[in-house]
Amino acid sequence: MALSYTTTIASSLLHAATPSLPNKKSFWIEKEALFRIASKLTVPRNGRSSSVEFDVPFPRDYEELLDQAKKATELAWEDNKQLMEIEFPTAGLESVPGDGEGGIEMTGSMQLIREFCDRFVSPEKTTRTRIFFPEANEVKFARQSAFEGSSLKLDYLTKPSFFEDFGFVEKVKMTDRVKPEDELFLVAYPYFNVNEMLVVEELYKEAVVETARKLIIFNGELDRIRSGYYPSFFYPKLASLLKTLFPLMETVYYIHNFKGRNGGTLFRCYPGPWQVLRKVRNAYICLHQQEAMPSLKEVALDILPSV
Repeated sequence: MALSYTTTIASSLLHAATPSLPNKKSFWIEKEALFRIASKLTVPRNGRSSSVEFDVPFPRDYEELLDQAKKATELAWEDNKQLMEIEFPTAGLESVPGDGEGGIEMTGSMQLIREFCDRFVSPEKTTRTRIFFPEANEVKFARQSAFEGSSLKLDYLTKPSFFEDFGFVEKVKMTDRVKPEDELFLVAYPYFNVNEMLVVEELYKEAVVETARKLIIFNGELDRIRSGYYPSFFYPKLASLLKTLFPLMETVYYIHNFKGRNGGTLFRCYPGPWQVLRKVRNAYICLHQQEAMPSLKEVALDILPSV
C-alpha cells in the first residue's frame, strides 16, 4: 500500500531534524508538530482510485478504541480482507499481556468483544454472526454474563475432556459447527491452549476460503507465535502457521506496549501505516512509521533505543 507524498516528506523530516535541535524540549515540540502532519494523509486503498483520509490518534480510552477498531474493520471489509486480526491490551491501554490475571483479561476481552459487536454488527446480521470461544465452558459463561440476551451465535473451538490437564481435548469438527447462513466468524482470544489456533486454521480453510465469509481473530495474542514463544522444534504445527495462515491475515487494529527505559507503543489502525509511538507528558509522539509490520524484536532492540 503506497503512502502519499506528505508521509514521505514528514518521515524524512523526523530523521533529518533531530541533530540540529538545540535541546530535548524543542526536539519533542518539533516531533509533535511533524506527527500531526504525518498522521493526516490520504492513503490509496487496494490500488483503486478511492482513498481514505487517515488521521487516527492513539485512543484516549476503550470507547474510542472500539470506535477506531470498528471503522478500521469496516474499511478492511470493503477492501475484501477475509482474514483479520484485532489485538490490544485489556488491563489498560498502557498495559502488556500478563499485567492482569489471565481469567480477568479473558473476561475483559469477552466484554469488549460484545461492545465491538454492538458497534460493528447490524441488528439484521446478528443471527448470521458466529463467535467462537476457546472451549464450551466459556460459551456457557458468556451466555450468563456479557452476551446475556444477545442474538449473536455463540460457539466453541474445543471441548474439555477428562485428560485436559495433560493437553488432550475432544476434537471438534469445524464443519459441523458452521451453519449455511453464517456470514462472519469472530474468534475470541484463542491462546490459552496451543490447539486453539490450529482449529482456527481449520475453520478458515474449511468454512471461509472460497466463500464470501469473513473471519476476525480478536485478542489472540498471535505475537506469541510470531516471536517464537513456542519453539518450532516442539510445536512444528504452530510454527507452520507463520507460512500458511499468517501471510493471509490483515492486522486491522493493533496495540502492543513496550515497558522500561526505552518504552513505547507499536500501533496500527487500518489502512494506515505501522507507527512506533512514545508517550511524552499526555501526548503520543510518532518516532517511526512503515508500511509492513515490524517484528517486536526490531521495535524493542532497534527502533526505540535509537530515538
